[in-house]
Amino acid sequence: MSKPPTLLQCGRYYHIYNRGNNRENIFTEERNYRYFLKLYAEHIEPVADTYTYCLLRNHFHLLVRIKDASHLTGLQDLSGVRRLPSQHFSNLFNAYSKAFNKAYKRSGALFQRPFGRIEVTSETYFARLVIYIHQNPQKHGLVADFRQWPYSSYHTLLAAKPTHLKRDEVLAWFGDADNLVVMHQQANIERQIAALVAEDFD
Repeated sequence: MSKPPTLLQCGRYYHIYNRGNNRENIFTEERNYRYFLKLYAEHIEPVADTYTYCLLRNHFHLLVRIKDASHLTGLQDLSGVRRLPSQHFSNLFNAYSKAFNKAYKRSGALFQRPFGRIEVTSETYFARLVIYIHQNPQKHGLVADFRQWPYSSYHTLLAAKPTHLKRDEVLAWFGDADNLVVMHQQANIERQIAALVAEDFD
């Protein structure tokens, strides 16, 4: 895994990713995915907008934008010091790890450290990364068609129900929902952005 920058910067977009320590599964049953998303809402929504996600058995991918500094007021720790955005991600992983270890009577680190983050710096990269993240379950052979995987943001982006995802902004990047569907049918997205994504996970 390439060395990530030290800090996540306010107002910038990032591809966030991590996997189980020693390539262990971090999700073993349906309730694990639901609990991770619950903790994600608690720890990450106050500091980051989420555009796309995909949770797989032993790793995950996120596309987020760290909120502007003016929106991060009031997020202090017990000593009154404002927590950095990266600390919120670490807190998420720690909270999930503790619950997972307790549920399955295991000990030790669950996630690799440090978690990966790559800044998204162009519109082309953004759009292709959305597709890459959603296609990941098919890429790894978990399903024959990525649309069958239930633990990604793909169907939520196409639905009308309320969501905390930045759905309207994602659709705007693609033009509309129909074009998002068409663009997701492309093959070889990974090859198109190979230089901009970290070493992928098995």
